[in-house]
Amino acid sequence: MWYWIFKYVLIGPILWLMGRPRIEGAENVPSSGPIIVAGNHLTVVDSFFLVLVMRRRVKFVAKSEYFSGHGLKGRLISWFYTSAGQVPVDRSGSGAGEPALNAARKILAEGGIWAIYPEGTRSPDGRLYKGKTGMARVALESGAPVVPVVMFGTKKFNPVGSKMWRPTKIVVKFGTPMDFSRYREFSGHRAVVRSVTDEVMYSLMSMSGQEYVDVYAASMKAGPMKAGPVKQGR
Repeated sequence: MWYWIFKYVLIGPILWLMGRPRIEGAENVPSSGPIIVAGNHLTVVDSFFLVLVMRRRVKFVAKSEYFSGHGLKGRLISWFYTSAGQVPVDRSGSGAGEPALNAARKILAEGGIWAIYPEGTRSPDGRLYKGKTGMARVALESGAPVVPVVMFGTKKFNPVGSKMWRPTKIVVKFGTPMDFSRYREFSGHRAVVRSVTDEVMYSLMSMSGQEYVDVYAASMKAGPMKAGPVKQGR
């Protein structure tokens, strides 16, 4: 219930007014069945606009720390993330990524939509970075189609380091669903998983026009690296 209140009563109207989002390729999102929505990630509000424009409920997997705050502020933050479709997962300790993937598998097994940013974190400079393979593993195991989505304008709407939103025209573009079910029996093969990941990232690059960098965004954020683009979208 809170998800729909969040979307249509609380935050949604503000986003519609300030972002005036235009949706392209809405027909590419299946009206039923499990779907993986994979997007580029420029700023925090990417998730809010994705929830806003999709007719079906969208679920993300988030760190449990976001839901464990104390006092009134902690409860409000927990409510906010829950209302925005976030599913808490404990990602501490070794093999931290597996609980998140298990949560994603459950979402898809129930016929839902799992949204993920394959880069693993927000882009530090607006370029598109190497995708992590967890998404591909789940796609191959589940047989769920991957719908690529890119956003334009969210970086101006919510500049990095700013807590203020600025009226900016937002465009949300959905690409053609990508069916990898023919490779399902190879879900344990590292080369196949990497290839599927790269295919999704290439689609995001082509749709967004972002410069692609063949290193992980988290590595770039951790320290200075010299990483040039390998390809550039149109």
